[in-house]
This record gives sequence, C-alpha cells and structure tokens, in this order.
Amino acid sequence: MSAAIEDMNPAATAAQTRPTSTARYVFVDVWRGLAIIGVVAYHFGWDLNFFGFIPSSAMFSGPVTAFARILAGSFMFLVGVSLVLAHDRNIHWRKFLKRLAKLVVAAVAISLITYFLFPEGFIYFGILHSIAVASVLGLAFLPLPITIVFGASFTMLAAPFFFETSAFDTRLLAWIGFAAEPPMANDFVPVFPWFGVTLAGIGCTRFLISRRPMRDALPKATGSSLVRGLAWVGQQTLPIYLLHQPLLFAGFVVFTRLAAN
Repeated sequence: MSAAIEDMNPAATAAQTRPTSTARYVFVDVWRGLAIIGVVAYHFGWDLNFFGFIPSSAMFSGPVTAFARILAGSFMFLVGVSLVLAHDRNIHWRKFLKRLAKLVVAAVAISLITYFLFPEGFIYFGILHSIAVASVLGLAFLPLPITIVFGASFTMLAAPFFFETSAFDTRLLAWIGFAAEPPMANDFVPVFPWFGVTLAGIGCTRFLISRRPMRDALPKATGSSLVRGLAWVGQQTLPIYLLHQPLLFAGFVVFTRLAAN
C-alpha cells in the first residue's frame, strides 16, 4: 500500500498493522535484550583487562573492537526503529519527553561519575548522549519521504571519511564527529556517523511496515521462555546499563582484595 493511501486512511492502516504490532515489539525487545547482554559481556572483558587478568592486546583487538561497534550500531539503529513504532507521523510528546528526560539525566550522571573516576578518559559523549541527541533529531525525519531519510543516512555515514579537522578536537566540538584526534574517552559515539545508523533504522522500519506482504511475513510472537526472558531484559535496558558496570567493578575490587589476602 502506498504512503499516500495510508495517509488518506489512517484507520485502515492501523487495522492492518495491529495484528503484527506485538510481534514487531517482541522482536525489538529481544534484539535490545541481546545487545545489552553483549554490553555486559564487553564490560566484563574491560574489567578483566583493567584489573590485569587479561592483556590489553586481547581486549582491544580487532574482533573485540568490531564487536563493540556492532553493539553501538545496534542501539543506534534501534533508536530509529523505536521512533517509528512509537510515534511515526503522530508524535506522543508526553511519552517522548519522559523517556528523553530519563536519558539526559542518565547521560549526565555517567559523565559526572566517570569524570571523578577516570578524569583523563571520562565519558563526555557516549552511547546514552548519542541516543538522546538521535532521538530528538530523528523526530524531524519521521514524516519525510523514505528516499530522503536513506539519503541523509548515507551522507551522515560517509561524511567523517571525507571531512575531519583539528578545529573539532576539543570536547566542546568533538561530539559532532569531525575531530581529527578527539579527546580520549572510555565511550565515544559522536553524532557523525552514528546518527546515520539511526536514520537507517527509521528508513528500514518505515519501508518494512509500509508494505503489506512484508508485514504479514513478520514472525509471530512466541511464548517460549527464552523469548520472554530476552524481551524482558530488553525492556530493562537503561537500568541494566546504569547498574551493571558499577556492580561488576565492585565485584572485581572485592575479589582482588580477597585474593590478595
């Protein structure tokens, strides 16, 4: 069904998408759950390296770096997916602003805590900061034609390969993504190119749900305990992200002190 027909008959569109909406949300929650489990595993490895249990060459090898970028890309892509599923062309401002406020508070807390713990490499623009900014910027692209969304996504992804300058090397500007040598940070997810991944999520989701045959082909929600468990984890992503590393780090501190006695 074309976008024009959908705009003319929103009630029919809602009726057609309703049967598979649960399956879509389960799929998104499961994907998000797998991603946050990957983040916990990655930070466990980071702690192993920090406390000297594994060499830096293992933690910062090519495959591990690629794994970390896949995790970041998953979260940024899911921002776009979630924007379309939650709002599409009718933004629910109260819901959006409530979620945004939580992200901003959490991002500021991460910056402050890491500044006191790791002042040389504190997180001034990490994944939470990037998700918050992408959530706001993404709203402007929800009503645009899909071709424009994909074009902007490609531009965002490609731009850092063609333009970088030392003028952006300060923390006040490095977050944009054009720094030649950005200040060190334990987590750094600049707007360029990562917002391009969010735009890809918006474009792909809108493309998928705008086509009846593809909607009908979506997997049905299952009642398996594994799917329910992963979906539940995906629904608790923010608290898990905020709490897992302090708990892991504290556990390593206790373990190393006990092992030293």
